[in-house]
Amino acid sequence: MSAERREFPPADEQLRVLRRGVVDLISEDELRQKLERSRDDGRPLSVKVGFDPTAPDIHLGHTVLMRKMRQFQDLGHQVVYVIGDFTAAIGDPSGRSKTRPPLTREQILANAETYTRQAFMTLDRERAVTRFNSEWLSPLGAEGMIKLAAKYTVARMLERRDFRERFDGGVPISVHELLYPLAQAYDSVALAADVELGGTDQLFNLNVGREIMPDYGLAPQVIMTVPLLEGTDGSDKMSKSLGNYVGVTDAPNEIFGKVMSISDTLMWRWYELLTDEGAEGARALREVAERGERHPRDLKVDLARLLVARFHGDAAADEAVTHFEQVFARKELPDEIATVTLPAADEPVWLPALLKETGLAASTSAARRLIQGGGVKLDGEKVVSEEASIPARGELLIQVGKRHFLRVRFG
Repeated sequence: MSAERREFPPADEQLRVLRRGVVDLISEDELRQKLERSRDDGRPLSVKVGFDPTAPDIHLGHTVLMRKMRQFQDLGHQVVYVIGDFTAAIGDPSGRSKTRPPLTREQILANAETYTRQAFMTLDRERAVTRFNSEWLSPLGAEGMIKLAAKYTVARMLERRDFRERFDGGVPISVHELLYPLAQAYDSVALAADVELGGTDQLFNLNVGREIMPDYGLAPQVIMTVPLLEGTDGSDKMSKSLGNYVGVTDAPNEIFGKVMSISDTLMWRWYELLTDEGAEGARALREVAERGERHPRDLKVDLARLLVARFHGDAAADEAVTHFEQVFARKELPDEIATVTLPAADEPVWLPALLKETGLAASTSAARRLIQGGGVKLDGEKVVSEEASIPARGELLIQVGKRHFLRVRFG
């Protein structure tokens, strides 16, 4: 961290920005005091955020938190981007109904490399420090971990909802899972964090860090949580394992198409969490649509274009709009199109079998007849061969006849 003295906006001005979109803030008075002290001293706050590299890619759900990190950076503060290479080997039990299988060291490091590269598509490298938590957790050893475990009680751990539900339901809880919140908490101790950010599902873990810091002679960190983003299905949290995600490195046309596939109701939520509009701006846009001043589809195009431009640039966003208009919009697609997610595979899938599997045809024979009659289109293009096979990856729009549409996502 640079020792150079910095100039910061007034604390209340910073708070107006930082409060936006936050669910939990513990506590606002403490954050104001830290901001005032930071401004008086000319020294940035240390804002800690931890990510376990349990998957190689970042999706839009991750960027909700990263945008809050970027706000701190834009105000002049230092983000400490903690890669949980040690904690990923334990497996975060947050929100889980069973023990997560551990990752190998090789998997963790490979994921961390791509994860970090993608994170800086949102973050400012100049105001971020990247640390691996094995730096301080590995040297603890057995003795240090036992001393750390002595800082918390089993009763307090069982206050956590997912632990309590598993305990009450007779579902096993491994001892190493109880160590996870403490290991994450020790990250805050090792870094003397002023603030820790996380999703709402991390509130318990963040509080553990806040509670044990005074035992090490440190001021408790301020906690801030942001909402979890619903995936393209509009119900579950965005997750690659559920196939309801939009990856930041997805191709521009793929990002655009996925955003255009979401419901109008979900669109307002995405406007709130993924853009500078916030809750108030999203509400204003919704009222504009309800008054008939703009069509919801046009607002969805604006959102899709903005998100493509964020990760691929304006030129790619313009091309994605043109592609969508040429392939989809001019085909008079319905506003709501059902989406199914199927496992990705290296081998192509036979189209008649896919039509049968997704319910668009009663049998493979019926599917072949539909194709022979020119009644099947993929991404707006008519299928000419009844023996057609397609790659089992990415996303495509299937049209059967004039009125039956289905979006198929492999992943």
